[in-house]
Amino acid sequence: MTERIDGHTYLISLLAYPIRHSLSPTMHNEAFAKLNLPYAYMAFDVTNSELEDAVQGIRALGIRGSNISMPNKGKIIDYLDEVSEGARLIGAVNTVTNVDGKGHLVGYNTDGIGAMRALREEGVPVEGQTITIAGAGGAGTAVAIQGALDGIKNLHIFNQDDEHWENALLTGEKINKNTKCHATVERLEDQETFKRRIAESSVYIDATGVGMHPQENLSLINDPEVIREDLVVFDVVYAPAETKLLKFARENGAKKAFNGLGMMLYQGAAAFKLFCGEEMPVDYIKDLLF
Repeated sequence: MTERIDGHTYLISLLAYPIRHSLSPTMHNEAFAKLNLPYAYMAFDVTNSELEDAVQGIRALGIRGSNISMPNKGKIIDYLDEVSEGARLIGAVNTVTNVDGKGHLVGYNTDGIGAMRALREEGVPVEGQTITIAGAGGAGTAVAIQGALDGIKNLHIFNQDDEHWENALLTGEKINKNTKCHATVERLEDQETFKRRIAESSVYIDATGVGMHPQENLSLINDPEVIREDLVVFDVVYAPAETKLLKFARENGAKKAFNGLGMMLYQGAAAFKLFCGEEMPVDYIKDLLF
């Protein structure tokens, strides 16, 4: 790393709190080194109260780009010059570019882009499909909006009657108003409707976080009749690598059931290309980190 840094090195930042656990600095710096690109990536602990000053720092120092994570994904929109259509509809930005390093900041959201590429890399087209998704938090919203923009025909959104319910309704309204996709929003507590919608779908996406610590032993699907050989099951969780949902789906005949590792890698790859115009060597990074 040190031999690559000189007076011509461009800085890419990551603004979030807490953030020291993130794999993003390793992922991007290893990719920059592999391709011999003049960039370095560093993480900074930044909260909402410090965010405006941090954004001004990006402008003033000519930092070429930044990833944004919680709690700053929504708030940063207030401080940007442009926002992509996807990020505007999602209401969150996870990637910012500083055009030519001259202070014009453009925001994007690559989370949904990463999810759609993960599906395609598994041989699953999204165009024209009927898909059911559970979860209307940050990940679920990004996946739903980007999927609608990418050509999903029908999208069935499910969420519990919790703090994300109103966002689920708003996401459905945005999709129906701004895309050609037809979205329905229904309560996860209505298990009969949940099962019926999955039966109508070619893909089921779990974007709830169920299956992660401390819910490793939980799954939203426990009825073997819900699983079909041709039902694609995509869990955005990637730690643990096999959630209870994925294990259950495989044991009951699903031919394609995969976790969120691809989504994580490909959202990073999309940000990487926005930063430097090059394709991230994702196979190399996957082998290196996982």
